[in-house]
Amino acid sequence: MIRRISTKWVLAVLAAVVVPFVGFAWYVDVRLADRLSNDIVHYYLLSLAADLADRVDRELGERQLDVDLWASDPLVYWSVGQDSENFVPLLQEGFDNFVRRSESFQLLLALDLEGRCIVTNRVDPSGAVLEDEILSGLQTRDYRNEPWFARALTGESLLVDFHRADLARVASSAAAPAPSDYAVGIVSPVFSIEDEPKVIGVVYGSLDWSVFQTGILDMSRSGYFSGLIGSEIYSSSYAWIWKDDGNTIIGHPKLALYGKKVSEDPVNLPQLVAAANSSNWAMYPEYEFGGVRKQAAFRHCRSKERGGLGWVIGIGIDNNDIYATVNELHGLLVNASIIVLGIVVLWTIFIARRTTRPILELQRHTREVALGNLDSRIEVKTKDELGELAEAFNRMTAELAHSREKLVKAEKEAAWREMARQVAHEIKNPLTPISLSVNLLRRARDEQSEDFDSILDRTIDLISRQVENMREIAQDFYLFAGQHESSHIDTDLRALVDEVLVLNAAWAQELGIEVRVEGEATATLDPTEFRRVLINLISNAFEAMPDGGLLEVLLSQTAHGAWISVEDSGGGIPVDVRERLFEPYFTTRSSGTGLGLAICKRVIDELGGSIAIEPRSTQTGGTRVVVSLPA
Repeated sequence: MIRRISTKWVLAVLAAVVVPFVGFAWYVDVRLADRLSNDIVHYYLLSLAADLADRVDRELGERQLDVDLWASDPLVYWSVGQDSENFVPLLQEGFDNFVRRSESFQLLLALDLEGRCIVTNRVDPSGAVLEDEILSGLQTRDYRNEPWFARALTGESLLVDFHRADLARVASSAAAPAPSDYAVGIVSPVFSIEDEPKVIGVVYGSLDWSVFQTGILDMSRSGYFSGLIGSEIYSSSYAWIWKDDGNTIIGHPKLALYGKKVSEDPVNLPQLVAAANSSNWAMYPEYEFGGVRKQAAFRHCRSKERGGLGWVIGIGIDNNDIYATVNELHGLLVNASIIVLGIVVLWTIFIARRTTRPILELQRHTREVALGNLDSRIEVKTKDELGELAEAFNRMTAELAHSREKLVKAEKEAAWREMARQVAHEIKNPLTPISLSVNLLRRARDEQSEDFDSILDRTIDLISRQVENMREIAQDFYLFAGQHESSHIDTDLRALVDEVLVLNAAWAQELGIEVRVEGEATATLDPTEFRRVLINLISNAFEAMPDGGLLEVLLSQTAHGAWISVEDSGGGIPVDVRERLFEPYFTTRSSGTGLGLAICKRVIDELGGSIAIEPRSTQTGGTRVVVSLPA
C-alpha cells in the first residue's frame, strides 16, 4: 500500500499526464502519414482560403465603414456644403490624424459637387508631409471625369477596384512595382443634413494595397501552417489575389506578376482559371509551376452585387514540403516526448517533495508535542498555506508552553501547601490508633488487667505496623521532594521493564491479565528512580483491570531519544480526572498518598522528558501512558 503523498503525487501525474501524452505521441507518430495525406492537406487549404477571403471582405468592409463615417461627419458637410472656410482647418487636422492612426489609407479627400478637392490629408501614414507636387495635383484635379465620382453623386457608396495609386504618387520610371504603388478606392456620398437624400459632395479614400499584400497574403507573418507541418513550410506556402475575372493577378509574392494573366505567359495555367470560374470555393487541380508540383485552394470574396469586389483568394504549398518534414517531425516528436516526460517527472518529484517536506516536518513536530515537547518549533520558510499552518502550529505550541509553565508554577505552589497539609494528615492517621492503643495499655496496667500481656502484644504489633506505614509515607514524600541523589547510567529499558513485570507476575496471573512487551530502547537515567516510575505505571494499569485484560508495553528508539507506552484495556479515565492525575495527593482510590504519578512526573521532568496520559481507543476504552526520554 502506497503511503507517501509524494509517491502518490508522482503516480497521479504519470497516470493523468504522462500516460495520455505517451499515447498521444504514439498515435501522432503512427498516424502521421495519414494526417499529412492529401485529404487533410486539402481540408486545411480550403479552410485557410476561406479564412483569407473572409479577412479580405472584413478589411474592405471595415475600411468602407470608416469612409462612410467620415461622409456623415458634420465637419465634412459644413466644409463641402456650406462653403465655410472655418471648418476646413478642423477637417484637415481630422483627416491627418485619421491617416496616421489607421496606417491603411494613403489619401482621404472631401470633394464638392463640382469635383473640386475641398480638403485632403497633408501627411502620409508615417506622419511625413506629402510632397507639394502631390498636394498641388490633388487640389487642381477635376474629379468630375472619374467614373466613381458620377456614381457617387447618385447616392451610391462603392469600391474602386485594384488600380495604380496615381493620386498619391509622383510619376516614377522605376520598373519594379511596390505594393504601395497600388490602391483600392472607397467612395461614399455626402448627404445634406437638411434635405436628405440630396448629395452635396463625395468622400474618397485611397486604401494602400500593402494592407492586403503584406498584412494578409504574407504567410510568414500569419503562421497558418505552423500547426500542420512546421515552421519550414513558410518557404513554400504562398497566397494570391486575382480579380473577379479569375484570371488577372493583383496580389502575389512575386510583385512582377501584378497585372499578368494566369492563362498566359509567364504563368500559363489556364486550368486554374477554369477552376476558379467554375466554382465559388474549391481545390485547384494539382499543377506544376516553376518545375515544382503544387496544391492549392481558392475562395471567392464577396461579389460586387453584394458590396464586395469578387476577388479570388488562393493559397497553396509545394508537394515536396508536405512530406519532407515527416522524418524530421518524427525525430522531433520522439526527442520532445522524452524531454517533456523527463521534465514532467522531475518537476513533479521536486514539487511533491517540496510540498510534502513541510508536511513531514509538521508531522514530526506534532509527534514531539504529543510526547510533551512543547518547545518544538517549525522553521517557517514560505508564505503560502503551509507556511501559515507552520506559523499557527508555532503559536499553538508557544501558547501551550506558556500556559503549562503558568500552570506548573501554580500547581507547585499549591502542591507545597497541600504537602504540608497532607503530611500532617497522613501522619495524624497512624498516630490516632497508636495513641488510643497506648491509652488502652496504660489503663490495663493501672487496673492490673489479666489481659495486659495480650493487650501489650496487640499494641506493640499495631505500633509496628503504623510505624512501617509512616515510613512508607515518609519515603513517598522523600522521593517526591527529590532528595534522592541520582546516579545516571546507560540503561536497557527493556530489561528494566521485564524486571518490574517479573516482580508483578503473580499479581498479573491472579487478575488474569495478559502481558505483551514489544520493542527495544536505551536511555541515560537512574535505574532505581525509573524502576519506581515503571512500578507505579504498571501497578496503576493492573488496578485498572480488576477483571483481567491486556497490558501492552511498547518501547521505541528514535533519533531524538526513547519513548515507552504503557497501555491497558481497562475502563479508561474520565477527562476531568485525567487532567488532575499528576497533581500531588490526587487519587481516585481509598488508600495511598496520591503521590505515585506525581513522583513519576518529577523523575521524568528531571530527565528532560515528558509523560502524557491519553485514551487508548475511543471504541475499546483503556488508557495509554506515554513516556518520552531525551537522547
